[in-house]
Amino acid sequence: MTNQPDKHLRAVLPIPDVARPGLTTYDAKDPDTKYPPIEPLRPPAGAPNVLIVLLDDVGFGASSAFGGPCHTPTAERLAGGGLRYNRFHTTALCAPTRQAMLTGRNHHSVGMGSITETATSAPGNNSLRPNTKAPLALTLKLNGYSTAQFGKCHEVPVWQTSPMGPFDAWPSGGGGFEHFYGFIGGENNQWDPALYEGTTPIEPPATPEEGYHLTEDLADHAINWMRQQKALLPDKPFLVYFAPGATHAPHHVPKEWADKYQGKFAHGWDRQREITFARQKELGVIPADADLCARNAGITAWDDMPDDLKPVLERQMEVYAGFLEHTDYQVGRLIDALADLEVLDDTLIFYIIGDNGASAEGTMNGAFNEMANFNGMAALETPEFMRAKMDEFGSPASYNHYSVGWAWAMDTPYQWTKQIASHWGGTRNGAIVHWPAGIREKGGLRSQFCHVIDVAPTILEAAGLPEPMFVNGVQQSPIEGSSMLYSFDQAGAPERHDLQYFEMFGNRGIYHRGWSAVTKHRTPWLLTEQAPPFDADIWELYDGNQDFSQAHDLAREMPDKLASLQRLWLIEAAKYNVLPMDDRTGERLNPDLAGRPTLVRGNSQLFFPGMGRLSENSVVSIKNKSFSITAEIEVNGQPASGVIIAQGGRFGGWSVYAKDGKLKFVYNVLGIHEFPTEATELIPQGKHQVRMEFAYDGGGPAKGGNVTLYYDGKPVGAGRVGATQALIFSADETTDIGYESGTPVSPDYNVHSSKFNGKIHWVQLDAGLDDHDHFIDPEERLRVAMARQ
Repeated sequence: MTNQPDKHLRAVLPIPDVARPGLTTYDAKDPDTKYPPIEPLRPPAGAPNVLIVLLDDVGFGASSAFGGPCHTPTAERLAGGGLRYNRFHTTALCAPTRQAMLTGRNHHSVGMGSITETATSAPGNNSLRPNTKAPLALTLKLNGYSTAQFGKCHEVPVWQTSPMGPFDAWPSGGGGFEHFYGFIGGENNQWDPALYEGTTPIEPPATPEEGYHLTEDLADHAINWMRQQKALLPDKPFLVYFAPGATHAPHHVPKEWADKYQGKFAHGWDRQREITFARQKELGVIPADADLCARNAGITAWDDMPDDLKPVLERQMEVYAGFLEHTDYQVGRLIDALADLEVLDDTLIFYIIGDNGASAEGTMNGAFNEMANFNGMAALETPEFMRAKMDEFGSPASYNHYSVGWAWAMDTPYQWTKQIASHWGGTRNGAIVHWPAGIREKGGLRSQFCHVIDVAPTILEAAGLPEPMFVNGVQQSPIEGSSMLYSFDQAGAPERHDLQYFEMFGNRGIYHRGWSAVTKHRTPWLLTEQAPPFDADIWELYDGNQDFSQAHDLAREMPDKLASLQRLWLIEAAKYNVLPMDDRTGERLNPDLAGRPTLVRGNSQLFFPGMGRLSENSVVSIKNKSFSITAEIEVNGQPASGVIIAQGGRFGGWSVYAKDGKLKFVYNVLGIHEFPTEATELIPQGKHQVRMEFAYDGGGPAKGGNVTLYYDGKPVGAGRVGATQALIFSADETTDIGYESGTPVSPDYNVHSSKFNGKIHWVQLDAGLDDHDHFIDPEERLRVAMARQ
C-alpha cells in the first residue's frame, strides 16, 4: 500500500482518457512544441503481485497444514511465513465458490446458485453473471495489472461452451484475464484433458505414456508466463489465478505418489478422524476445547464395511493422499519460481485449500468410474469388479473417486461434506495468506470469520484501488464481501464479516456474530433420495463462540434464538436471489424442464468434418430414446478406416466408425460393457451414404435396443445394445466428427489412428427414427435439418 497521490480517476473503468490542454504549434520543429511523455497505465505504487491458488474438493482436515494426513509441505511453508485462517468459508460447491471469489459477491447474486449444468431461468440460478458485477480480474486489468488464469473454469453457461461461444463468460473473453490455459467445466481427465488456450481448443503436449499430467502442465505454463511477464514488464504487477482440477475426481496421480501412503489408512475413516482431530489440536488450528462431531447414521462405520472391500477402500485413500501431495508439490514450483524472480516478498498469495468440503459423490463403496453413480448405475461396480481394478485406481485406465467415508474423514472435525452448505464440513476450508511485504507476523493464526467473497475486496485494498462505480459504462453494484486486510496485523481484531447466509440444493444456514442456524435438506450421494418439503426440514442451532465444530445442537434449549436466525436467513435469502429454492436433481439436467437455453433446438443436428470439442450440452441428446446417424462419405482407394462421429470416450459413449473397410458401431457403457455391431460387407468405393439406427426398447431409462447398419438404405448388419447410460456420458469428453479427441470410445482405434481416411461430406444425427426408407435424400437433407432446428 502507498500514500502517494494517484493521478488517475479509477472509480470509472476503463479510466477515461483526459486531454491535457496546452499550446498546439503548427510545426513540430517549433521549439515550443512540447507534450508530456506517454506513460503506460500502472496501478498505484506499491500494488503487489497477486497469486490465488484454489484447490478443488479438499476438506478442512485433509492437508497436513491443518492437521490432515496428506503431506502438503508447500502449504506448511507458506503458513510458516504467513497466516493460517481457520474460519474461512466457501459456498459448498465448485462453480458457485469460484464465481463468488472472482467477483466478491454472493454466489446467487452472480447467478451461480449451483453448477452451470443445473442452471435454471431463475436469476439466482441462471449461471449468468450480471454486467453490474464485474470480476476482479477485469478491474485489475483495467487498472494496469497483467492477468492470467491457469486451470479450471466452471463459470461458463453450458449453452456458451461450444467453439462458437459467445465468449463473454470465458476467462479471456469477458472474464478479465489476458491469458488463459486450462479447461472449461467441472472436472477433467488429468491424463488426457480437453484443453483450451484462450478460446481455442488444443491437444495436450504429450501423452500419459510420455509422462503427461495436467497439474504439472498447468504449473509449467504458469511458471513460464510469470517469468516472461517479469522479464518484459518488471514494473507491472500481475494477477495469476492457479486453479488446478486437483483434487476433484477423477483422482489421477502417478503411482509412486500414491504408493508413498501404502498401508497408512488400514485403520479406516473413523480412526482417521480421531488421529486428525488430535493433530489439529496439537497444531492449534482448532481450539483446545473443540469437540469431534459424531458420525451421522447415513455414513457407514468402517467396521461395518465388507472385509473383502476394505483393501480397495484403503487404496482409494492412498491414491487421494498422493494426489493432494502431488498437487501441493506443483504449487511449490510456482512459489519457487516467484522466489527465483525475487518477487516472492512482494506477492500477495492466497492459498485456499479447497473450493468446498471434501466430495462425497463417490458412494459408500467409492467408484472406479464416478460416472456410474451419476447415471444411477453404481451397482455395476460390484466388490468383485472393484477388487479386480484395485491396482488401476489413479491410472489412465480409471476415472476414480473415493468413498463417502473418506470424504467425511477429510472434513474433520466437522459434520457432513461438499454440497451440504448447512454445515462447516461443506463450507469451511483452510486458507493461508502469505505476503512478507504486507504481513509482519510469521506463522500466525487468524480466527475471524471470513468468506470467499472477501478475497476480492482484500486484494483491492492491498493494491490501493477503489471499488469501481462504473465498468464499461455500466454502473456497478456494491461488492458484498469485506476486506480481510485489517486482520493481517491484528490477530485479535473484531471480525468485520459477521453475517453470512449459505444455501445449496436446499441445504442452508445462516451465520451471525458467532451463532449459526442450519438445516440439512438432502444427501449428495443419494441421487434418488426424495427430499422432504422445505418447511419440514429440521433446523439446528450452534453457538460458535463456545462450539467451534458445530457439535452441540441447542435448538431445543433456545427456540427463540433459532427463530430469530431463521428469520434472518429468509431476509438474506430474499436480498441475494436465493429464492425460490430449488432441490430438483435430474429435472435440472434437462434444459427444457430447467428453463435454460439450449444451443441446438429440435431433434436433428447437422455436422461437418472437422467439427469437434462439442460438449454434451452442444449436441442433441440421444439418451433414453431411439436415434440414427446418417453420413455421406467418400472412399477412394484404400478401405475405409477411422471415426465418422464419436461422443464420449473410454469411460462411456458411442462411436460410428470404419474398421478394415466395414462400418461399425459401438456403445460403451461406463467402460464396463461394450456392445459392438459390425457390417457384413465392405463400404463400397466412391460416394455413399452410411447409416446406423438404434431402436430403443423403451420402458424407462437406461434400457437397451437393437442396432441396424445400412449402406445407401440397404441393411448390412444388425446387433444388440444391452443397456445405455441414462443421464451423462462424460464431464470432459466431447463429440467429434472425422476424428476423436480425448480417450477413445472403442479399443479398435486410438486418438492417433482415429482420423477418417476418406472424405466426409456431412453427418446428421436424428433423435427418433423417421420413416424415410433408411436413406436421406441429399437434396432434402439440409432443408429438413434446418427446419427441425
